[in-house]
Amino acid sequence: QVQLVESGGGLVQPGGSLRLSCAASGLAFSSYGLGWFRQAPGNEREFVAAIKWSGGITNDAESAKGRFTISRDNAKSTVYLQMNSLKPEDTAVYYCAAANAGVAITTMRMENVYQYWGQGTQVTVSS
Repeated sequence: QVQLVESGGGLVQPGGSLRLSCAASGLAFSSYGLGWFRQAPGNEREFVAAIKWSGGITNDAESAKGRFTISRDNAKSTVYLQMNSLKPEDTAVYYCAAANAGVAITTMRMENVYQYWGQGTQVTVSS
């Protein structure tokens, strides 16, 4: 049974940082590309960042560029999202997802290329 479990969310002040983690089990982790998405109340889920199976290629949403960094540790079957300079508009539930390694990095912005999803972790940015 495949499981993706996010952690690291919480309440942070504007300008602060958080590092989200997503631990995977039940799949050949190094054979999957990984992505982070988020969904704010009343909004559709949106792409944040993605990383190829090798870790060598990443893709970020405009809202994440310069502030968020996606990385992965295949030995730990974990993908991370380092979030700096957080803003109130970053408040959302953050989800990680896994896609087959053959998926092109440019298409990893699309939800429907992902086979597995985590349950999400809440991030709240507020003073």
